[in-house]
Amino acid sequence: ASKLNIIPSLLWYNTGFGTLRPIKELDDYEPGYDPTVIGTSRTAQSITVDVEVPTERDLLYEESSDSHYTAQYYTSAYKAGRFTPTTVAAGLKDRILGNEQYRAVFFQIRWDQVFAAAEASTERYKAGKPLSALDGIPVTVKDEVDLDGYKKCIGSSIDFTRKGGGTSWCIKKWEEAGAIIIGKSNMHELGLDTTNNNPVRGTPRNPYNSNYYTGGSSGGSACAVSSGLMPIAHGADGGGSIRLPAAYCGLYGLKPTHGRVSILPTASVPFSTGVMGPLASCITDIEIAYRILATPDPSNPVSSRFAPPSASAAVAPSQKKVIGVCRPWFACAEKPILAACNAAIEHYTSLGYETIDIDIPYLHEGQLAHAMTILAESSAGLPLHQIPHLSAANKILLSVGWQTPGADLLLAQKLRNLLMQHLAYLFTEHPGLLIVTPTTPNVGWRISGGEGDLKYGISDSNMSLKSMRYVWLANFTGCPALNIPVGMVEVEAGEGQIPIGMMAMAEWCDEEGLLRFGREGEKWLQREKKVPKAKTWVDAKQWTERAGK
Repeated sequence: ASKLNIIPSLLWYNTGFGTLRPIKELDDYEPGYDPTVIGTSRTAQSITVDVEVPTERDLLYEESSDSHYTAQYYTSAYKAGRFTPTTVAAGLKDRILGNEQYRAVFFQIRWDQVFAAAEASTERYKAGKPLSALDGIPVTVKDEVDLDGYKKCIGSSIDFTRKGGGTSWCIKKWEEAGAIIIGKSNMHELGLDTTNNNPVRGTPRNPYNSNYYTGGSSGGSACAVSSGLMPIAHGADGGGSIRLPAAYCGLYGLKPTHGRVSILPTASVPFSTGVMGPLASCITDIEIAYRILATPDPSNPVSSRFAPPSASAAVAPSQKKVIGVCRPWFACAEKPILAACNAAIEHYTSLGYETIDIDIPYLHEGQLAHAMTILAESSAGLPLHQIPHLSAANKILLSVGWQTPGADLLLAQKLRNLLMQHLAYLFTEHPGLLIVTPTTPNVGWRISGGEGDLKYGISDSNMSLKSMRYVWLANFTGCPALNIPVGMVEVEAGEGQIPIGMMAMAEWCDEEGLLRFGREGEKWLQREKKVPKAKTWVDAKQWTERAGK
C-alpha cells in the first residue's frame, strides 16, 4: 500500500504544483480563498424573493438568431396558436427516444414531470397569462444540481441524491418562470475533465463532427442546444465547463460572477471555483436564462447581497468600450483560432472599441494554482471510500488531489489574491475593460482512440491543461466571462468543421457589459454567416408546427 501511495505523490510533483514555492512575491500577500466580489452595497434584507422575471418587453435585445429556433420563436408560436408546449414535449420525446445519439445527451428524463409542466404551460397560454419569457421553453439541466424527482450522480455511478429531496434555487427559479425541464444532461464524471467522455453514463458526440468531443464538463447541455433540441440549457463551470463546450459546439456560454447564482440547498464541491450559468444558441436567450438563474436567494448570505440582474442595469451606450489583450498569452493558440479571433477583434474595433495591450503576471503558475485548488476541493468533497467507484482516470486525479500539502494550498490562495488585485488595478485604470482571448487554444478535441476511448475513457492531462489555458483565470478570480462563436475551421478527422470560440472576461458584476459585447458580435456573425447549424441539427419547426395542426 505504501508503494501505491508513492505514485500519486510523484504525480503531484511532476505536475508542477510545487513551483509556487520559489515565488518570493507571495510573501507580500495574504491567502485569498473566496473570490467573491460584490459590486453593490445592497444588503440581504433589502432583497425579496419575488424578483420580477423578464418578459419580452423587459429584454435588452430583440429576437436575433437566423440559424436556431430561439425562446422567442417558441413563445410567439404559442401565442399565435401554431402549436403548444405539450406538442413540443411530445415531439421531443419521440426524437430523443428514437435516436441513440440524442439519448446519450441525457442522464435521466422523467417524462411524467415533463408533460405535467408542459400541460400547465399550455393552459397558461390558452388563458393569455404566460409567466415569463421562459414559459413553455424546453431546457435541460446538468446533472450537478438537485432536482425534485431526479437522481443526482454528477456523471458517476455513485448516487449523490439529497436525502429529503429539494431543487437547487437557480433551477427552481427556472421552474417558477414556466420552463419545461427536459431531464438532466450527461456530464463528465464529477466534472473533472474537459472532453465529456463518460463511459459510465454515455458520451454525446459533437453535433458538427462526430469524431470530436462536445467538450466538458457541460457537454450534454451543449449538445442538446447545438443539436436544436432546445434553445437553452443549464451548465456549471469550475474550470471552463460552460465556455469550453460552448466554444466546441458553436454556442454562447456565460460564466457569471462567482457567488452570484445560488444553488442552495445543493453544496458546491469546488466551492471557490465553481458557478452555474446558461448555454444558448443566441445572446437573447443567454440574457433570458441568466436573469432568472441569478435571482438573488434570500437564504444564501452571498447571493442575497447581489443586485437582481435586470435590463435597467444595462450598460450606457456612451460608456467607454475597451478590449485588453495580453499578447504573449493570446498568441498561444493555434493559427486558425488566432486568425478567427483577430478578425473578430477587428470587427469590434470598427464599432468603436479601443484595443490596448495589457500584462498579467504568473499566468502559468496561476493555472497550476487553479488546478491544485479545484483538485483539492474535489478530493475533500468525496469520501475516500467512494473513490474506488470512480473511473480509473478520476481515481488517479483525486488521489493526486489528496496529496496537496496545506502550505502549498495556501500559496495557491496567495497567488489568487495577487491576481485578483492585479485585475482590480487593470479594471480601475481602464473603465469598461474586457480582457479578450481565444476560449481555447486548440481546434476541438478529437476522439483519437475511436470507440475504445468511448468505452474505457481517456486521461490526457497535457491536453486538458492546454484546453484550459485561457478559461481558468475567470474561475480562479471570480470574474464573469462569456464565450461567443467566431468562426469554423477544417479538422483532421471525419466530415464537418468545428466551431471556434472567443472569450471576453469582465470586471466582477459586469455581466451587462458581456451581454452587450455578445450582442455586437452576434450581429456580425449572422451577417457574415460565420457559424452555420450543426450537421445533426433538429428542425423543430417541422415537427412542432405539424403537430399543432
